[in-house]
Amino acid sequence: MASRGSAVAQRRRRGRLRVLWIVLTAVALPLIISACAILGQDRAHWSRARWDSAGIAPDPAATSKAVVQVFAARAYGWRGIFGVHTWITIKPESAPSYTRFEVVGWAARNGGNAISVNRGAPDGFWAGSEPELLRELRGPAAAAAIAKIRAAIETYPYKNSYTLWPGPNSNTFVAWVGRHTPELSLDLPPTAIGKDFIPSGVIAAAPSGSGVQASLFGLLGVMAAFEEGVEINFLGLTFGVDVMNPAIKLLGIGRIGMPNRMYEPEPTDVPATILEEASLQSSAAAAVSRMPSARQ
Repeated sequence: MASRGSAVAQRRRRGRLRVLWIVLTAVALPLIISACAILGQDRAHWSRARWDSAGIAPDPAATSKAVVQVFAARAYGWRGIFGVHTWITIKPESAPSYTRFEVVGWAARNGGNAISVNRGAPDGFWAGSEPELLRELRGPAAAAAIAKIRAAIETYPYKNSYTLWPGPNSNTFVAWVGRHTPELSLDLPPTAIGKDFIPSGVIAAAPSGSGVQASLFGLLGVMAAFEEGVEINFLGLTFGVDVMNPAIKLLGIGRIGMPNRMYEPEPTDVPATILEEASLQSSAAAAVSRMPSARQ
């Protein structure tokens, strides 16, 4: 009986070790892959890195419609192994330029307002990292969302504080705006560490507004939403499964699978230069068709 009990105890111990090994592998392997990808890049010092426009945002001179865009780019240095920096830009109808809103740590650490306005190009590189468009609204949908976005920015509760991990940080700010602007249907990437830091509570709407999440100081939580799918947050790191746009979400790496729904492009959103070129080609073709043939 004693030997049988010892065998059972050994099997249980091996089972626990196997589970621990699987968990550690699931955490370590994606981070190792991310580290190799990030640290293997030849990046310039932030003072010499690119901060200019990536050419994603439509030219205000060619687009009179209201525009809202949300971007993400890998954080600078070793931070990029784990996560991204996010920000939001708005352009009211017929406005001559964009307004960019984001939270930056150095401003808060120096006693200033953590919310930075128009710090750079609306679609600018982030210390050399190319931005990714997460969500976009144009036209009436954007115009309706802009008022809510401004109101959410005004009521953000951490204007004078910043904590890299687990929050509040730049991703906490953008998630706050998303929760208060359900028109965005904002699905932040799993690498947006800090998005699960819920101000003044444990339960809140998902950043997309399409579900609910529970989170303890951004360190331990779970989310279930139409846009995001199912996500588990452990120590600020996210694992998840998107069912509607099939994909898995891994810490460090991000989303693997079908691309997320960003926007539905409109025919009139084609840049003016392309429209002009197409018009010239059409005119030339019409002129050729009117020319008499060689047999006439």
